[in-house]
Order: sequence, then structure tokens, then C-alpha cells
Amino acid sequence: MKVREAMTHGAECVRPDTTLDEAAKKMRDLDVGPLPVCGDDGRLAGILTDRDIVVRAVADGRDPGSTRVNEVMTDGVSYCFEDEDVEEAARQMGEKQIRRLVVLNRDKKLVGIVSLGDLAVETGGGRRVAGKTLEAVSEPVHQKA
Repeated sequence: MKVREAMTHGAECVRPDTTLDEAAKKMRDLDVGPLPVCGDDGRLAGILTDRDIVVRAVADGRDPGSTRVNEVMTDGVSYCFEDEDVEEAARQMGEKQIRRLVVLNRDKKLVGIVSLGDLAVETGGGRRVAGKTLEAVSEPVHQKA
């Protein structure tokens, strides 16, 4: 099965110059924790999570009304392509210990997000794929001394 068949379609972006209070309201209205960040060209620039807002802004005493998304967003976002197999997306999620991946088309434009929940619900062998992925995502990270 291809990622496009399992993913959540219609993911919305936020722009890098959006304020955190605007982004948080969008998260609330969409009932989501992560928001992809897209530039003027529509290409992925990063991702903003509710955790980014709390840990990188609120905990540091930044004003959400004046702090911009690009000041606290996560760069170097993991992604997959819509025409890849779900097993490849699941492998990447397990390897990087993440629960969701941004989905791009081959022009690198945002087309959706695939989550562990999507894998469990939408795929034929979903419980097996999602279970193995969840196990890998949940493994403790071994830190080097």
C-alpha cells in the first residue's frame, strides 16, 4: 500500500513569519499538535509542534504575540513521499523514533501527514506494521557517555 492511501490529506501549513499565538490558535482550531511550516514557494521549511511552543518559547518567557514561528520551529523535518510504500514510512518512523511523518509529492510540496494511527487504521496488515513501528518508536534512546 502506498502512503497516499493511508495518510491524512489536507494538512495545512503555517508560514515562518506567523506569530506563535496565531499558530497556537490554528492548532486548536484544527485539533492538531504539529503544523508543517511552508515558505512562500509552498515547500516545507520545518515543523512547529505544541511542544516547540511550550519548551522553546513559553518556558523561556517569550511573548507568543511577537515571537515568530521560525524562531522556535524544528528544522530538518523527516518526511516521506506519497508514492512510497507504507512499510518504508513505518521503517523511517521507527528508526527516527517519531510518531508522524510529513508527506510530500515529488515536487516537495506538502500533501498530507501520516501517523502511527493512520498506519494502524488504514493498512491491511496495519496492526502488525503499526505495532512494530510503535515498539521501535518507544525504545529508550541510549545516550553515549
